Amino acid sequence: MTEKTIICIGREYGSGGREIGEKLGKKLGIPCYDKVLLKQTAIDSGLAQSLFENADEKRTSWILNGFCSGNPTADAAMITSMDYLTNDSLFFMQSRTIQKLAGEGSCIFIGRCAESILSNRDDLLSVFIHGDKEDRIERIMKRQNIDWKRAESLMNRIDKRRAGYHNYYSDIKWGRSASYDMSISSSKFGIEGTVNMIAEAVKHI
Repeated sequence: MTEKTIICIGREYGSGGREIGEKLGKKLGIPCYDKVLLKQTAIDSGLAQSLFENADEKRTSWILNGFCSGNPTADAAMITSMDYLTNDSLFFMQSRTIQKLAGEGSCIFIGRCAESILSNRDDLLSVFIHGDKEDRIERIMKRQNIDWKRAESLMNRIDKRRAGYHNYYSDIKWGRSASYDMSISSSKFGIEGTVNMIAEAVKHI
């Protein structure tokens, strides 16, 4: 095991990837960055966190959506000074934050193309968490308090969005086993079992 380890977790929606990442972080005693990454990127860039939340893991370009004040002169100056913020520029800012955090010490990143952004590192372990359709839908139903049909629709929509985002910004394909060091079924091994498998793999990096 290297002195520093960076773990990047890709996940199907409803597979428990975020919970696995958080539990793994506690087990290893290292920070896990999911939504908190957006806050840190906002701090690093000096921009509103809402900008990064609106663009989170979406590849469609936009220009300060919902961010204008209603004052045409002030908005024009702001847009010009910000150089027409698009998802591409926000992704670049987020990438810089990911690289900075990875340089500071061992940590875990959930999604957001981190394994591709950090692909040149020798201390990287990339993992993809997937699960059976039924298990994922049941987890979504419980978490979102919605019925089966809505949960299935949400699962398909978010998976499609994540794949589109990842494949747009990365040379490797989202969810394909060859794109990762490990591909694990949370349905087969459970949340705790998956955490333990990843923790064991870290010892061999």
